[in-house]
Amino acid sequence: MTHIQNKIEWCLKKAEKELEKDELHRGLVKIASSPQIARKHIEKAQHNLNAALFFHEHGYSDWSASAFFYCAYHNFLAILRKYGYESRNQECTLAVIEMLREEGHIKIDQKFIDMLNMTKRSEIDHSIIKIREEFQYGTEREYQDTKEFSVLVDICKKLIDETRRIIE
Repeated sequence: MTHIQNKIEWCLKKAEKELEKDELHRGLVKIASSPQIARKHIEKAQHNLNAALFFHEHGYSDWSASAFFYCAYHNFLAILRKYGYESRNQECTLAVIEMLREEGHIKIDQKFIDMLNMTKRSEIDHSIIKIREEFQYGTEREYQDTKEFSVLVDICKKLIDETRRIIE
């Protein structure tokens, strides 16, 4: 088994154990494919991008970093719903996206995956994880780097477009 396959197996077992004890899980569950819910996740991604812009325009751009993260994350949740998965764990979500990409089910630029990958956060220029953590745990309240902000807006727009192509 590959590392990704092992991770997915762990995620499925984690959710199964948690669901035996409670109605909630923090793992991965195989479910029926749902294009309708996938579209709703894309709507939520767009909503989060709009929130990032709104926060920036109204003096709360530190919150834009979290909105960028959730914009990207909801795109991945949309793809998972199309392929019959529900995830409540970031690592599990990324593992399924990487599996789908490796198996040729989806064509998605690796940079989109890497920007949400905890283990790659220091290796890439625009790690949404790193940026979100800096704002979430730091004291800065305003997004000073307007170029980086614009790049993140552009990345989110491209990811939304790419996700729409994948789920339609």
